[in-house]
Amino acid sequence: MPDPPLTHVRNIGIMAHIDAGKTTTTERVLFYTGKKHKLGTVDDGTADMDWMDQERERGITITSAATTCFWNDHTVNIIDTPGHVDFTVEVERSLRVLDGGVVVFCAVGGVEPQSETVWKQADRYGVPRIAFINKMDRRGANFDRVLEMMQERLGATPAPVQIPIGAEDEFVGVIDLIANEAKVWRDADQGVEVHAGPIPAELLETAEAARAELVDAVATASEDDDVIEQYLETAELTEEQIRTGLRAAALSGDVIPVFCGASLRNRGVQLLLDGIIDYLPSPLDVPPVAGQDPKTGDALARAARDDEPLSALAFKIAADPNVDRVVFVRIYSGVLKSGSVLWNPRLSQRERVTRILRMHANRREVVPEARAGEIAVLIGPRHTGTGDTLCTRDSPIVLGSMHFPEPVVSMAVEPRSDRDKDALEEALAVLQDEDPTVRVHEDPETGQCILSGMGELHLEILIDRMEREFKVEARAGQPQVAYRETIGMAADAVGRYSVQIEDEGLFGQVAVRVEPMEAGAGTEVTDAIPEGTLPGAFREAAMRGARGALSNGVLGGFPLQDVRATLTAAEMHETLSNETAFDAAGSQAVANALHKAAPALLEPIMTVQVAMPSDYVGRVMGDLNARRVQILGVDARDMDEVIMAEAPLAEMFRYTTALRSMTQGRGTHTLEFSRYEAVPPTLVEGLL
Repeated sequence: MPDPPLTHVRNIGIMAHIDAGKTTTTERVLFYTGKKHKLGTVDDGTADMDWMDQERERGITITSAATTCFWNDHTVNIIDTPGHVDFTVEVERSLRVLDGGVVVFCAVGGVEPQSETVWKQADRYGVPRIAFINKMDRRGANFDRVLEMMQERLGATPAPVQIPIGAEDEFVGVIDLIANEAKVWRDADQGVEVHAGPIPAELLETAEAARAELVDAVATASEDDDVIEQYLETAELTEEQIRTGLRAAALSGDVIPVFCGASLRNRGVQLLLDGIIDYLPSPLDVPPVAGQDPKTGDALARAARDDEPLSALAFKIAADPNVDRVVFVRIYSGVLKSGSVLWNPRLSQRERVTRILRMHANRREVVPEARAGEIAVLIGPRHTGTGDTLCTRDSPIVLGSMHFPEPVVSMAVEPRSDRDKDALEEALAVLQDEDPTVRVHEDPETGQCILSGMGELHLEILIDRMEREFKVEARAGQPQVAYRETIGMAADAVGRYSVQIEDEGLFGQVAVRVEPMEAGAGTEVTDAIPEGTLPGAFREAAMRGARGALSNGVLGGFPLQDVRATLTAAEMHETLSNETAFDAAGSQAVANALHKAAPALLEPIMTVQVAMPSDYVGRVMGDLNARRVQILGVDARDMDEVIMAEAPLAEMFRYTTALRSMTQGRGTHTLEFSRYEAVPPTLVEGLL
């Protein structure tokens, strides 16, 4: 079919907490748009968007699967993202390149921890959203309560465009508040037909009140004088005024249009698709993408037009058994043609595109070109990484990249036999290429290969993938906490390197001051040595030595964070000084200062939510208190009690097994990284 105008394109993400029904909702979208002809489900492993073996087995989404479908003459590019906190990076990089989002909430659980994380990520990138309250057919479903949670926990202004007809087993449809009619679905036709009719008499009063609230929300957010005047005079707006005003308010983020349904029972999805078209932005509705000239640093902007110079952002790298690797890109401006030679400004390197694909989960369609506003997959670029810009060499631009969290869990990995060694190294390199939160390094003391990631499940999946996809037999150790180090005070010290080697001596001396920085600042080395004290080569050698010493702490050699080192003075000898001496002096000065600066060991603190039937609260609470957990509160949610707490990650390993035992398999929990915090002094010695 011919390419649609950009006004008829939607680039959206579907996001949710685990088990809110996000992938099932996406599967129904594919079914009703004609992209697939048989309904798939997560539970039986037939969901198209869950295409990895591990996803089908575990019933969760691990990677961002991409697909293109069509609805009412519009093209909808969908990214289905994970709901498990260990795979938050997939959500992060998808949001960076999307124009709008659908956030799926469970009608029973409401706003859950990963829902809040996703919401904050979308806020950071300014992504307009609509909400879909799913599982209205579940026991304990409560539409109004989810709206309240959106206000209280997310600070959002929900604007329901529907209210449910019935709940739990009696949920049959919705009242469309804009069209002022009931819309119901029937099991006999798999929900294909939306049956419209009059609003049931017993719900008329409720519907009128809900519509009045919707009209008020639209009028309050409106900047159209005619709309405001009409509302003040009549307290009413036309259907077209409501839709137009609600779209403007949704694009600005002032309100969140809310839909509801039960995806597994095929109810509500077509109206959600209408909402995607009506209330989420096209590429033309978002501001031109901002970037910088890589040579001058000047600010640049590229509008979503084919006649603009090409600019694209690589947001995902994936290994492919047939072509080695593929690169997912968002085209922000210009036209990218198959066979093009592109420019990667970060690498100052050319990259050739041999083929361009349009993806459907793990299936593909070859296309001759990709245009402004599209999401495409490139075959050919060998060195481009996640967050890299691709452009033309004649009109270079560097687009804003992405933020990825540091890993918090590590484990030792080694090949089971010598013949697996090369294959293990290759597999780890591919996994790092694909996932920016995966880190691999060699332990300097033991020589072991250390694999780091975002959680136990994350590492478990990585090991599983190595065995299945790369046929590597690896032996994995127990998960270990990724500790960090910092300092508690400023300190000054001198590093003096003076040695005699045979008849020749070496000399260099550097003074340094170290001081704490705010949390999350990383490390920094600055040069404040007075001009004329050292030649440029010696000065750079001292800086190099200081940087090296600032990479790891002095307690246990863990990565150092939130420390600034300033080189303040230096001394040299006319004949005995060289770069080697000042490299060593700079390193020694920083190490000496760190020892004097109240070094501290840091551990990751996790936000914890534990849900269980009320019968088990006392037992679970007692167990948590024995784990250095700080209880923040207990919340009653329908049939369950939810304990909210903060806990050191070290105390929560293998907690899933313990919780199942305490609750006879009826308890669930989530862990989400919050911050690093000092380890209690009484425990430090045992960890070093």
